[in-house]
Amino acid sequence: MGATQGPTPLLVACALGIERLALRARERSGEGVPVTVLRTGMGPKAAERAVTRALGGSALRDAAVIATGFCAGLAPGMHPGDLVVAEETRDPHGAVRCEATDVLVKQLVAALPERTVHTGPMTGSDHVVRGHERAALLADGAIAVDMESAATLRTAVRSGPRPVAAVRVVVDAPEHELVRIGTVRGGISAFRVLRSVLPAFYEWHRSLLLPRR
Repeated sequence: MGATQGPTPLLVACALGIERLALRARERSGEGVPVTVLRTGMGPKAAERAVTRALGGSALRDAAVIATGFCAGLAPGMHPGDLVVAEETRDPHGAVRCEATDVLVKQLVAALPERTVHTGPMTGSDHVVRGHERAALLADGAIAVDMESAATLRTAVRSGPRPVAAVRVVVDAPEHELVRIGTVRGGISAFRVLRSVLPAFYEWHRSLLLPRR
């Protein structure tokens, strides 16, 4: 996807109002490139509907897409506030490979040096995953799970060829199960991290417009 037709838009999709609030604090347009932060609603069906509608409009038809927000970490040793950069997203409908993940990792490490950045497959679910389900998903190779990323990226690439990625902030992990996002330390920590990710997304987006060596 080239830049010959003008700036390629960037669509950043999240599910929840609290995620949208965190991202809104840093939302801006970089170097004249249109940036849209879309709240899809919770769950894969809501994400599919919202992304289909957004990409169906002329303004975002060719947009690069990043799915973001909170997730549950699956691997032992993960902590609230850790970041997950998906190498691919998976759900029962298949897998979608993410692009330029190395750029995202580099930018996130530079922006948040005190946070651990994990990379690997991210799986989708239609419900909150707990207990034995975590172990089963980890055994299948996934390092994190959420309800919207896989549906978002699958819908995005089905709507037309485009770069896609998924970056999530761990709010819930095996040793730190979440009860309520607004009342636990892990949720507050994840919210603060999510407020800082957009500049890395802009750099990822900018890198897609540059010639590859």
